[in-house]
Amino acid sequence: MNLAYAVLWGLLATVAMTMVLRASQGFGWSRLSIPLLVGTFVTGQRDRAVVWGYLLYAIGGWLFAFVYFLLFDSVGIHTWWFGALAGLVHGVFLLVSVLPLLPFIHPRMASEYHGVTAERQLEPPGFMAVNYGYGTPLTTLAAQTVYGAVLGAFAQLAN
Repeated sequence: MNLAYAVLWGLLATVAMTMVLRASQGFGWSRLSIPLLVGTFVTGQRDRAVVWGYLLYAIGGWLFAFVYFLLFDSVGIHTWWFGALAGLVHGVFLLVSVLPLLPFIHPRMASEYHGVTAERQLEPPGFMAVNYGYGTPLTTLAAQTVYGAVLGAFAQLAN
């Protein structure tokens, strides 16, 4: 696989996923902002946190794209539907395992056990991130599925 194309399609998949997540916020289906969550690891200033968050989020999207491409190559399936399935599984893992652990490692996030403080002002996601809205699990799964489908479509075109 050509490295330049993998970087390009990793960026396009990240943009597609971001559009789904931002649309879900705009329509009021979810309050989850992964760039804000990521950016507040770096700084407590929310306006700068969003900028840092988008930068780190894009880098993370590229890195995960390489993991997806390794998955496609390891199982020998290079299709959009397998990418979508991988994205769905990735989304379930994110919602069930990763987001509920954030309060224990995020320097600016309150936990389910300890409330908001002057330094820890972010609300914890809770199980499947429902603290950010009841539509958050579905929109997050949709966004991850779109991400995987875009990467799978590129892998299908490339092979």
